[in-house]
Amino acid sequence: MSLHISANLGEIAPVVLIAGDPLRAKHMAESFLTDINLVSQTRSAFYFTGMYKGKRISIGASGMGCPSIGIYAYELYDFYKVDCIIRIGTAGAYSTDLNVYDLVNVDKAYSESTFASEAFGYPENYFSYQGNCFEKINEAANKLDVKVRSTNIHSSDVFYRATPGTPPLASSNNCLAVEMEAFALFSTAKFLKKKAGTLLTISDVIPTGAFISPDAREKALQPMMKVALEAGIGL
Repeated sequence: MSLHISANLGEIAPVVLIAGDPLRAKHMAESFLTDINLVSQTRSAFYFTGMYKGKRISIGASGMGCPSIGIYAYELYDFYKVDCIIRIGTAGAYSTDLNVYDLVNVDKAYSESTFASEAFGYPENYFSYQGNCFEKINEAANKLDVKVRSTNIHSSDVFYRATPGTPPLASSNNCLAVEMEAFALFSTAKFLKKKAGTLLTISDVIPTGAFISPDAREKALQPMMKVALEAGIGL
């Protein structure tokens, strides 16, 4: 067991799909995996391991924000010897170039967060996906005939801002959407020499106010889940 995950060594697969919401992770595991085992539920951050098309895969939760996913990613990579983590989550679009339900495969994650500098001494304000996750996500999308947009995103440390609009860091680096975790995941993977990717569903468009209702989200997120699982087969 690690400090925040109660699974035993060997109970977590080399490829892990991580959602922010524990109930979303539970829904995904129960909907798509067979031979499922609940291997950890510490702090209600559920982790399941099962089979998907002959591949052993784990699905778990990270909570919200860089500090939270940073803890889970580090322990998965370092203690459980996980090779690859794909974050599956939602994002808000800064631009009307994106619409609700669109899928985004993250190229670079920009952030004002001090996470990477404090944790690893990295001064950069952006990190790219690590390893071949990005390519495998695109390959899986093509196989399933699902359209995926590759773009930069903003990993924000805050959800509510006093000043509306797109923050300067995001606008100057062509970040079309905002979420809260990819920056920490990518920098942790870089430090530990592991693989990491992030696949997002646009859940709302900030300039127009369009959004996916909470009741519709589980069905709306299924294309993203299927693409991530297919990518996991090749990793």
